[in-house]
Amino acid sequence: MNTNIQQEKMIIKVMEALDSIRPFLNADGGDVELIDVKNNKVFVKLLGNCSGCPISPSTMKLGIENTIKQYVPEIQEVLSVEEE
Repeated sequence: MNTNIQQEKMIIKVMEALDSIRPFLNADGGDVELIDVKNNKVFVKLLGNCSGCPISPSTMKLGIENTIKQYVPEIQEVLSVEEE
C-alpha cells in the first residue's frame, strides 16, 4: 500500500481517537489539537484549561495516549508540543 495512503489512514484514526476523548477535555474547559503524526509518534497540543494544568501529564498518558493506542495500535508514543 502507498505510504501516503497509510499515513492518511493513520491520521484519520488518530483524529477519531481525539474526537472520542474531546468531550471529556471540553467538560473541564480544555481541548486537544493534532499537530503531526511522524514515525509512529503523535504530536498534540493541549489547549484551554488543559494547557499548563498540573494533571496534564496524566491526561496525556492515561487519557490521550491510551485512547490513541486503542484506535491505532502502531502508535508508539504521544508527545505534547508546547508553544514556545
